Amino acid sequence: MKSPAKLFFGLIGKRENIEALRGEIEKFGSIDAKSEIIPFNFTDYYEKEMGKHLKRQWVSTEIIIEENSLKDVKKRSIEIEDRYRDSDKRIINIDPGGILLSRVVLPTTKNYAHRIYLGDNIFIEVTLVYKDKLFQPLPWTYPDYKTETALRFFNKMREKLKSQVIVENSEKN
Repeated sequence: MKSPAKLFFGLIGKRENIEALRGEIEKFGSIDAKSEIIPFNFTDYYEKEMGKHLKRQWVSTEIIIEENSLKDVKKRSIEIEDRYRDSDKRIINIDPGGILLSRVVLPTTKNYAHRIYLGDNIFIEVTLVYKDKLFQPLPWTYPDYKTETALRFFNKMREKLKSQVIVENSEKN
């Protein structure tokens, strides 16, 4: 595998919706780690659609995918969000991503200067880079991805990815 990425999902919504929709995430693969749930008070972007007092959590799956597969995972995540709409409003935001040894990447439908087009209206950005033995934010990194909770989670998942890749490689030999 050229660019193995540990599949994760960033969830934003009411606590009960985050907990209820974890089953949808498990359709991609068993959840092997969860961050603590933190208040999502970094922007009011989702408030009109999902209400106030939103929460944020990251969950990781045991699945290792090719980085370029994230486009399809993003499209499937959008379908899940759409299936659970209430009065045409999302009840949860599900953002997949990939943890690589050198970076954390996020697919998105929003174009911007630092994002690369993958096709099918999906772009991808590098949001964290691995430097000085830790993931580090970039100027455009979302504020919630700069929190201690996020950075602790992604650094821990990078270590898990390293072990998974070592095991996977040893099984091939």
